[in-house]
Amino acid sequence: MPLGQVAKVSLAQGPASIRTENSQLAAYIFVDLRDRDLGGYVADAQKAVAAQVKFPPGYYVTWSGQFEYLERGKARLQIVVPVTLLIIFLLLYLNFRRVTETLIVMLSVPFALVGGLWLMWWLGFNLSVAVAVGFIALAGVAAETGVVMLIYLDGALTELHARRGAEGRPFTHDDLHAAIMSGAVERVRPKMMTVCAIMAGLLPIMASHGAGAEVMQRIAVPMIGGMVSSTLLTLIVIPAIYAVVKGVTIVVVPALTPRSGELSQEGT
Repeated sequence: MPLGQVAKVSLAQGPASIRTENSQLAAYIFVDLRDRDLGGYVADAQKAVAAQVKFPPGYYVTWSGQFEYLERGKARLQIVVPVTLLIIFLLLYLNFRRVTETLIVMLSVPFALVGGLWLMWWLGFNLSVAVAVGFIALAGVAAETGVVMLIYLDGALTELHARRGAEGRPFTHDDLHAAIMSGAVERVRPKMMTVCAIMAGLLPIMASHGAGAEVMQRIAVPMIGGMVSSTLLTLIVIPAIYAVVKGVTIVVVPALTPRSGELSQEGT
C-alpha cells in the first residue's frame, strides 16, 4: 500500500527534540540568575506568569531545578531547626537544673546570629540551605561558650560566698560584682582561644575558589560573623544579665551593727 494513501508527507519546522515528564510532553525554559536570590526571583516570576500568561486547556507550568531542591530543604529545616533548639534547651536544663540559667544561655543564640547576618549582608550572600546549616552550627557553638561562661561565673560566686561565710561577713551586691568580674576575666582566654581556632579553620575556606567552594563559603560565613558577635555577647552581655538575675535573689545585710551603747542610748 503506498504511503500517500494513508498519510500526507511534507516538510515542516518542528522542535529539535521531544521531551516527556511523567508521561506528558514537556518544554523547558532555563534561567540563570545573578545578583538575586533564587526564592525571591521565583516568587516574583510566579506572580508575573499567573497575571500575564493564559495557558490553553491541558497546559500548566511547574518550577523545578535548584528551586525544587530549595523548597525541599526549607521543608526539612522547618522541622530540623525547632527540634535542634529544643534539644539544646533540654540539654542545658539537664546541666543547670534551673530555668533562669538555661534561658540566659539560650539568649546567646540570637545574639550570635546577628553577627552572621551582618557578614552575609556585607558580602552580598543570600539565604540558602547551606547558610541555614552554618547558622545551626553557630547556634551550637554559641550555646557551648555561654555554658562555659556561666560555669566560670557560678564557680566564682560560690567561692566568694564560701569565703564570706568563713569570715562571718554578709554577701553584698559589691561582692556579687566582684565575683562576676573575676569569673568573666578568667573566661577571656578560653573564649579567645575558641574564636581563634574557629577563625583559623574557616578563613581559608573564604579564600578558596575550587569545586564546592561556593557551598562551603556559605556555611562558613555565619560561623565567622557569629563568632565576633558571640564573643561580645559572652564577655559583656551574659555577665550583665547574670548580675541582674542574681542581684534580685540576694538580700543585702548591713556589714556594720550598732554598738551596745548606741542601742541602750536609743532605747532611753
